[in-house]
Amino acid sequence: MNSTQTSYNIRSIAAKTLTEVLEKGASLSTVLPLMQQQVVGKDKGLLQEICFGVLRSLPELDWFASQLMDRPLDKKQKNIHYLILVGFYQLHYMRVPAHAAISETVNAVVALKRPQLKGLINGVLRQFQRQHPILLERLANLDVRFWHPTWLLTKLKQAYPSEWKAIVEANNQKPPMWLRVNPAAYETQAYQAVLAEREIESHMQTNLPQALLLNEPIAVDRLPEFNEGAVTVQDLNAQYAVSLLAPQNDELILDLCAAPGGKTTHILEVAPKANVIAVELDEKRALRIKENLKRLHRHAEVIIADGTKPSTWVAGRQFNKILLDAPCSATGVIRRHPDIKWLRRSTDIADLVTTQYELLNAIWPYLKSGGTLIYVTCSILPEENDQQIKSFLAKHADAEHHPLNLPVGMFGAERALGLQLLPKANMGDGFYYAKLVKK
Repeated sequence: MNSTQTSYNIRSIAAKTLTEVLEKGASLSTVLPLMQQQVVGKDKGLLQEICFGVLRSLPELDWFASQLMDRPLDKKQKNIHYLILVGFYQLHYMRVPAHAAISETVNAVVALKRPQLKGLINGVLRQFQRQHPILLERLANLDVRFWHPTWLLTKLKQAYPSEWKAIVEANNQKPPMWLRVNPAAYETQAYQAVLAEREIESHMQTNLPQALLLNEPIAVDRLPEFNEGAVTVQDLNAQYAVSLLAPQNDELILDLCAAPGGKTTHILEVAPKANVIAVELDEKRALRIKENLKRLHRHAEVIIADGTKPSTWVAGRQFNKILLDAPCSATGVIRRHPDIKWLRRSTDIADLVTTQYELLNAIWPYLKSGGTLIYVTCSILPEENDQQIKSFLAKHADAEHHPLNLPVGMFGAERALGLQLLPKANMGDGFYYAKLVKK
């Protein structure tokens, strides 16, 4: 069913979604599922494609608007501005026939209760069609072609003078879909064969025996036995957390900042008899941990609590191992969450660094002597990663850093402390790992 046969206009819903994210600071992962409830069938995928696409390429689309309009629309008409960007994105990047993209986008103005602007939208989009080659020529040497905010580009250039362009390129692509096969249900090759029977092609990752890369991303409900716990969707580089932690049966293990539970369940797949405590501050996100544990038929103690105040929930326990997946800028997972580029501010980083240190400092006394703490972020900014660990080591004489070697074929950057993985096409997202052992 397409939008011409329905009572809704998909482009107007896309414009409303983008307004919620870019004007009101809402997360796309929160807003989009709510907006998708208004549409049916394949239109859910179309709405997702448009919203993700506009957020990925926002600086470029904004620049097109600045070149084709005499003056920007006022703040009260921001949803119309985003509707124009929706039109540009379709004409520039999608296979939607141009006449359909233009007519449907023009009709969306009526759904947004601004019918008097139909002529403006039609004129701007047709002008875009006519001037397309000239616009691309002008764009060629401008920073907007990198699709990143200036503050983040500056940080990437400083931190990665030789890799920043490759990082930006990876961030701007659609993310690959990685699976983690549950060894209690299938050997990885056996599950790969089950996928092949359904004509779903995949490749194994030799460094991580549970990891499978799908040739093309698919809806989760198409994965065989997903609801029965046979497989979990988890990025390749996220899967390294548990291999570095090396959990053992009968160990007392803390997963701190544990939602949505991917790493909690992974620990229990590797060490089914480990005693795992998963702590999460956000009640709704903690519910996701419980749902994932139930789907995978595993048990962990889930505690809703503040990780910076362990005395209120730790109950005198000392842990053999701690996995701290610290709250961060999420600059390593931009390709999965393009709204991060526009919701995050450069001023946020200092606050995040403070929170990360508070978590590390608060939980360290509860690690047993000889125990291991794995510090993880999905950030690629040094101040959250190796600089954070350097600061922690300087203030904790009983903390010892253990080097982590890059596995073969991974895309990483050399750092004095820890392991910095960078996003790469058909590989993993950006993650940082550091291994600390208590002397």
